Amino acid sequence: MADDRKIRVGILGASGYTGADLVRLLVSHPKVEIVLLTAERKAGLPLADVFPHFVGYDLPDLIALSDIEWPAVELDVVFCALPHATSQEVIKGLLHATKHSLLDEMIVQTEGDRADDIKTEVKIVDLSADFRLRDTATYAKWYGREHQALDIQKQAVYGLPEIYREDIKGAHLVACPGCYPTAALLALVPLLKAGAISKDDIIIDAKSGATGAGRSLKESNLFCEVSDAMHPYGVGQHRHMPEIEQELAVAAGSDDVTISFTPHLVPMNRGELETIYVRTQDGCKAEGLKAILLETYADEQFVTVLENNAAPATRMVRGSNNCVINVFDDRISGRAIIVATIDNLVKGSSGQAVQNMNLMMGFDELTGLTQAPMFP
Repeated sequence: MADDRKIRVGILGASGYTGADLVRLLVSHPKVEIVLLTAERKAGLPLADVFPHFVGYDLPDLIALSDIEWPAVELDVVFCALPHATSQEVIKGLLHATKHSLLDEMIVQTEGDRADDIKTEVKIVDLSADFRLRDTATYAKWYGREHQALDIQKQAVYGLPEIYREDIKGAHLVACPGCYPTAALLALVPLLKAGAISKDDIIIDAKSGATGAGRSLKESNLFCEVSDAMHPYGVGQHRHMPEIEQELAVAAGSDDVTISFTPHLVPMNRGELETIYVRTQDGCKAEGLKAILLETYADEQFVTVLENNAAPATRMVRGSNNCVINVFDDRISGRAIIVATIDNLVKGSSGQAVQNMNLMMGFDELTGLTQAPMFP
């Protein structure tokens, strides 16, 4: 934006962990004014009653989605932190209600046209899975229902800035990646593009803190169920698998990439670590893979490739928008081990959403995101 005014921002789904971290990051963003916060079960409450760490901040009370008076509420950016399936319906309705519909204001399109062919004012950053998958049949298979906003879905830009930065700058709807895909893709995409690893036989062993399971009341999330234990979930069928495969296929120039991926829930609040096993090409070893990553991310503020043999750890990134990666030789010839870590709520979700907003609005990409990791 050319002027110095603050943009007006709304967060739909502010009572969840990702919504709360969006607020945490945006209350100190010099270009943002938070004017709308929604929550269904907590509607009518001050946000500080739901999250006490916001006591003393001047924030609007939570309201229900049905109580929003569109288009009277004038927003520049909407963050949608709602569950999948719900998100697509809300975004479709929002775009029509605000009279900035992607349908109504599209220039004549030809297949393959980019989102910068759309003329609309409100910018939307979606944190759900609803607009991440380009193939709607794949969405229906993995999410159990047909997509309800096909006209909008095909215009969404996948929101991984280190890969799609220029597309994001011109986008009006950005689909933020999932937390597991973010770490995996930052580690693997440059190596596949360079032809340094095989697209076959990629194994991703992933661990996430309990916030990755959301804030809804579930027996499996109780303290006694999670503490002093670790367990896999979504074994062989986690919904992030097709998202990872979609982007790895693009990087490999192939339509046939299948991964092995198993996530685990570990007894910590936030953080994510992935250990990735790959088959190298043409005798390439860890040193060569690391050189590719170092060159790729040399100018990236939020991605660090360790130059020594230190193993990335979640304490290196806690509370930050950073990703830390390192590569190691496997004792099995022709294989390498890549370790990547992020904070699942920041670079894996809300921080990346703010990074995308900065790009969409023409702000410095680092604005509001330069906080150092928290330790201990």
